[in-house]
Amino acid sequence: MYKPEKRFMQSAIEEAKKGNKLSGKYPMGVVVVKGDKVIASSCNGLPGNIDPTAHAEILAIRKAAIKLKTRYLDDCVLYTTNEPCAMCTGAAVWANMRGIVYGASVKDLENFWKARRNEKTSKRNFVFLPSDNTVSKVKPKMFLVKNFMRKECLELFKLYEKDLKR
Repeated sequence: MYKPEKRFMQSAIEEAKKGNKLSGKYPMGVVVVKGDKVIASSCNGLPGNIDPTAHAEILAIRKAAIKLKTRYLDDCVLYTTNEPCAMCTGAAVWANMRGIVYGASVKDLENFWKARRNEKTSKRNFVFLPSDNTVSKVKPKMFLVKNFMRKECLELFKLYEKDLKR
């Protein structure tokens, strides 16, 4: 059984704050951990980026693969402040990652966006699929730790709330 470490999620939270400060957009942070070290990190790459796959998880997985010079991140764990979307969960699976640890759930994110529906956001596509829909079907098994440091990750929503009011 994997025991998640607060220091790694705290690194992901700091990455989210850094990204929000740089872009003013949704704070999302990710770290890829191997053993007892963070080997890659990223924040939300979508603001100002025309690549629709530039999610924090995808960017961090790419960095980790480049650093380790392999597409297989067998011994790596993805820590993310929000439950990853279907695309990002799939990327972790295809990278053969050992597991995923997330803070705020996809339901938390769905509730956040539902409460803020407006003309701009109503034209966007949202997919709110829980990660365990994919992870439960993976062979060999990968682990999924849900709602780890959820309270701290939910605090990140407040940073974006400020930006929405501007």
